[in-house]
Amino acid sequence: MTAPLRVERPRPGVARVVLDRPELRNAFDDVLIEKLTETFEALSSDDSVRVVVLAGEGKAFCAGADLSWMKRMVTYGPEENRRDAAALAAMFRRIDTCSKPVVGRIQGAALGGGAGLVAVCDVAVATEDALLGTTEVRLGIVPGVISPFVVRKIGESQARRWFLTGERFSSAEALRAGLVHAVVPESALDAEVDRVLDALLLGGPEALAESKELARRMGRLPIDEALEEATGVIAARRASPEGQEGMRAFLERRSPSWAARSAS
Repeated sequence: MTAPLRVERPRPGVARVVLDRPELRNAFDDVLIEKLTETFEALSSDDSVRVVVLAGEGKAFCAGADLSWMKRMVTYGPEENRRDAAALAAMFRRIDTCSKPVVGRIQGAALGGGAGLVAVCDVAVATEDALLGTTEVRLGIVPGVISPFVVRKIGESQARRWFLTGERFSSAEALRAGLVHAVVPESALDAEVDRVLDALLLGGPEALAESKELARRMGRLPIDEALEEATGVIAARRASPEGQEGMRAFLERRSPSWAARSAS
């Protein structure tokens, strides 16, 4: 069987995970879900990787659920459906909590679970003609597993609209809602992704991981608890070898060691 994804190393410190089912518009099935979970588990603990790009081969980023997989779902009982949904939830959770920044390269369709993938990317860059949508209600189901990630990304108001209407929306609308962070012509997509990678590779690897976790947690804590935690985090980072190197490099007007390695 052909692997449903591939991992490339286009430049030092960067891993590119490519959904590789272009004939099916990179739609999910249980095999792709398992492979994505395993891949992000491995990349999260790989010290040679500093940033992950998530992309789709062909004309679509990810068009949601595979039809063959959906046909099997129709025959599932409650326990089978729960196990199936739990595997999907674990995949989104694994990408969301990846210790490396995840950059989404979005073109064509990003529907249903594909929109969920966009939501768990730390930075998402989309083409001007990309179409996104949480279209599950039109199948008589709900955007259940992706809902925590989408709501946290765009807020309850926009989620209510799009969860209920099931309408597809443009990348420009997704930009206004905060689901994506940049919209460019298709010809400029890779250049914009590279620009984001350049910016991320200037950050300290440990600081990037902690900053990602900080952003995930701070908005969910009471202010006093958030400030107490933030105080401890910055104090530890200032005293860490990476923090010391970064501050000394700034004062000495030189590049820190990790930025020099990225440029080589």
